[in-house]
Amino acid sequence: MRKKMWPSSLLLVSSTLLLLLPGTSAELVKDGSTCIVTPISNTSKAAVAAPVVVGRRDDNPLAVPPAPGSPGALGRFPRPEPGSSSAGHRRRNSKNLDTRAQPDDTPQILDAFKQCGQDGTIILREGTYHIRQVMDLTNLRNVSVEIHGTLIWSADNLSYWRQASPAVTYAGRQTAVRLGGRDIAVRGFGKALFDGNGQAWIDLAAGASNFQGRPISLTVWYGTNVLIDGITWHMSQFWHTFVAHSQNVTMTNLNMSTYSSNSQSSQNTDGTNTWNSKDITISNWTVTCGDDCIGVKGNSSNVHVSNVVCHESGAMTIGSVGSNSAQPDYVENIVFDNITAIHSSNAAWIKTYPGNGYVRNVTFRNIQFEDVNQPIYVTSCIYSYNNCDSSRLKISDITWSNITGTSRYNVAAGIHCSAAAPCEGFHFDNIDIRPKDGGGAAKVLCSNIKNQADMGIDCTGPCPGSQPQQLSGNV
Repeated sequence: MRKKMWPSSLLLVSSTLLLLLPGTSAELVKDGSTCIVTPISNTSKAAVAAPVVVGRRDDNPLAVPPAPGSPGALGRFPRPEPGSSSAGHRRRNSKNLDTRAQPDDTPQILDAFKQCGQDGTIILREGTYHIRQVMDLTNLRNVSVEIHGTLIWSADNLSYWRQASPAVTYAGRQTAVRLGGRDIAVRGFGKALFDGNGQAWIDLAAGASNFQGRPISLTVWYGTNVLIDGITWHMSQFWHTFVAHSQNVTMTNLNMSTYSSNSQSSQNTDGTNTWNSKDITISNWTVTCGDDCIGVKGNSSNVHVSNVVCHESGAMTIGSVGSNSAQPDYVENIVFDNITAIHSSNAAWIKTYPGNGYVRNVTFRNIQFEDVNQPIYVTSCIYSYNNCDSSRLKISDITWSNITGTSRYNVAAGIHCSAAAPCEGFHFDNIDIRPKDGGGAAKVLCSNIKNQADMGIDCTGPCPGSQPQQLSGNV
């Protein structure tokens, strides 16, 4: 293949502009269908740096990517297995971030998507990009996006984000970035870092659940054939990611870490949630967060999750679903495989409201964990614990296989199904859950399950509808 080179005239003109007009549109260079963005803070360095030569990727990190929209680069950029000693990424201390007004790199990024977002390539070079505006990147088509730098979302204009972030319909939520269209590949190559200045949002929310206007970091919105690979999130504003109204979405090799540095809770910092979407693949993630690690919400189907390590989270969950009794929720064909949960609230669980619809054909397989509050949990009345036996939302054909680890207290499983729509088709195989402090076998509490005697595990007693998601001690 002939090596593609920068035109010498373009290099000369671009360098002149960068030297004379820092902070202007000179930070965006367009070559054919390729848009290359340089951070404003790097402009003077970029002007005197060696020209970017488009050629072999193993020689140059800014080489032309595989054909736009193709996932072909995945095999060429291996990442360490989640949980390995080499899987760590750069971490920023949000307490020490300078929150004074910074240059705004958003305009040239938006311009790059405007010029090259269809049948093109967008490259964000190494360096720090300050993001001070929402990015509504919908209507993309056949585009490859390379991110080699750090994106920091501003924390000195939180009222702007609360007012301007686009809506994503679900529960009145909003998002800082909305990505949509078809045949989209976003690759970070293990270099890309998204810093949401999450501590500022944690402090503003002050423990309030679903604080109004607090934006999700990245939403895949009406996307088809979307790849997101090789990105690290640090201190997300709210949920790290959300997949809504989308099909055939692959999210691989992602690291996420959001926690509170003070006494305020980091709740609602989920790794991801899917909603009204199908054909989703999630693989090779490491997540530290204050809520669900991976959540599959209403009208999600054909979701496959594998090779995920979750710290301080809710691990693998179906739900919540059924919150609107007038609008049925349907969830089916979901697999969670090869999951590790450490010091989490739950490990493999299903949470529904007393609503309508169904959850069926779900497999939790090869789940290992340490110090998990209540590893297996099923409820028909999450949060309120009222009207638990009136729910018409059917839960059926659920398998837990090779589930091993230690529970924080003496309950391995708490399962309360609705009396109006009893659970059926529950199967348990090779379940080995032991209290971390000893004290004998962990309890399995069950109510309203059909063919309970044939499901592969012995129930030791009934489970009340009021059984909470998280226990405060032995029962």
